[in-house]
Amino acid sequence: MYLTDYHTHSICSPDGTVPISQMAAAAKAAGLREMCITDHCDLLDLNGQRTLTFDWSDILQQYRAARSLEDGSFTLRLGLELGGAHVSPTHAAAILKAGDPDFVIGSVHNKSEALGGGDFYFEQYDSPEFCHEMLSDYFSSLLEVARLGLYDSLGHIIYPLRYMVMRDGQQVSLEPHRPVLREIFTAVLDQGRGVEVNTYRGRTVADWRDTLALYREMGGEKVTVGSDAHRPEDVGLGVAEAMDLLRELGFRTVTVYRRREPRGIPL
Repeated sequence: MYLTDYHTHSICSPDGTVPISQMAAAAKAAGLREMCITDHCDLLDLNGQRTLTFDWSDILQQYRAARSLEDGSFTLRLGLELGGAHVSPTHAAAILKAGDPDFVIGSVHNKSEALGGGDFYFEQYDSPEFCHEMLSDYFSSLLEVARLGLYDSLGHIIYPLRYMVMRDGQQVSLEPHRPVLREIFTAVLDQGRGVEVNTYRGRTVADWRDTLALYREMGGEKVTVGSDAHRPEDVGLGVAEAMDLLRELGFRTVTVYRRREPRGIPL
């Protein structure tokens, strides 16, 4: 199996821990064939303030040094997790042009600016009603990101469930949000883009089944797989299981990228 991890973070992310070289070495040691480093660039900070510039210099320096680990069995790619591109599409496009990455994740971590813009992490999810209110806000923003097309793979679509369900113990179904999920996937397909299976360090693979099944039913084929690792020991966790799930749901390939061009690797 050609194992890939297309969602990883280094010390170049605010919540990262080690240099890119250590993340890449961990990927190689874990038997991954390909890893993409996708450090954070969010146009809203954790508290909802706009951050419309981005410095690529440390990432590029570390990436170039880490490429010494590449050989016939391992490839390292340069990516970016671009959060909240809809906040300022002009600034988002300029950031991508400056870095010229191989691959871009389009994601949403923050509430809409109308609700203060803070990261969903900081909410206390104490009722199903509040969960669905926040999910409605989240999916509205994600739809804007999906329609912009400034990404290759739409990242961690079920992101708020990490905190609603896993952390705060709420019982939340995405069924009431199925119509907007259809809109999101329609936008992804219209843009010729893909979606990500984010394993959350191996903890959420099974939670993706219904969402992926809907995407496949609508004709989706492009899928990337990522662990969302922020530490070397988490690189690749859940990736093989995610690929097994994709195969079970009828997907034929996992997608990798070079200079923003997709390539399907048979599962």
